[in-house]
Amino acid sequence: MKISIASGKGGTGKTTVAINLAISLQECQFLDCDVEEPNAHIFLKPTILTTESVTVYNPLIDDEKCTKCGLCAEACEFNSLVALPNTIIFFKELCMSCKACEFVCPEDAISEQRFCVGEINIGKAYDSIEFVNGLLDIGIPRGIPVIQKVKSKIKNNSIALLDAPPGNSCPVIETINETDYCILVTEPTPFGLYDLTIAVNVVKSLGIPFGVIINRDGLGGDNSVEEFCKKEDIPILMKIPFEKEIAKAYSEGKSLVEIMPEWKKRFQNLYAEIERRVKFNG
Repeated sequence: MKISIASGKGGTGKTTVAINLAISLQECQFLDCDVEEPNAHIFLKPTILTTESVTVYNPLIDDEKCTKCGLCAEACEFNSLVALPNTIIFFKELCMSCKACEFVCPEDAISEQRFCVGEINIGKAYDSIEFVNGLLDIGIPRGIPVIQKVKSKIKNNSIALLDAPPGNSCPVIETINETDYCILVTEPTPFGLYDLTIAVNVVKSLGIPFGVIINRDGLGGDNSVEEFCKKEDIPILMKIPFEKEIAKAYSEGKSLVEIMPEWKKRFQNLYAEIERRVKFNG
């Protein structure tokens, strides 16, 4: 089963939920898909065994064959190619690797070259957690190829936990797409509710069953998130209290289940509840 853990905004405790669920289950895969700023390794402390580069397609133009007709630039939906009277300029940062330019070139002047955009690390944590994370190279604007490479390591016969990037943008959609269940982590604040409503619409549009975990429960006495979930018939899977001890442990790179062992059973029950809901919806 593939379970994604997402949130409408950063700082809600999404990674907290993901790592504690992984440690409680042990026999699972953990995939950190926040490739712009991965941080699950701080808590899981994996031993990295292999590193793989992530490359994407870029067009390589043969100046001797190119007649500067400009058809490649016209075909590019992303303006990564610009046709000037005497040359074709290529902006690799804008290229989406669609190969339309190569397809329309009448002179067969465009071939493939590979461009490195990041890497993925593969290792082990807690002896039985298979760990994968991705890291986007500095200055690269598009993280989706790295996320796809991370997801390519999912094994069909395992429990895969996918820690999504924050927000509701394309990298989040790429992460949660085709997962069996999505946990949306939020906080009981107006900002938390606002971004949760957007995340709920995204997950619904993808047709993925989901539930909500409220982190820092009791913060500010705001019940609007619970009221929203009740109104929309969204299950609240768990509440994690707003406690100084939990925050202190997080700041020291410790998991909740390490400092409060009783939470291990709660996270195991969380997985059992998700499994039940997935089977019921199936």
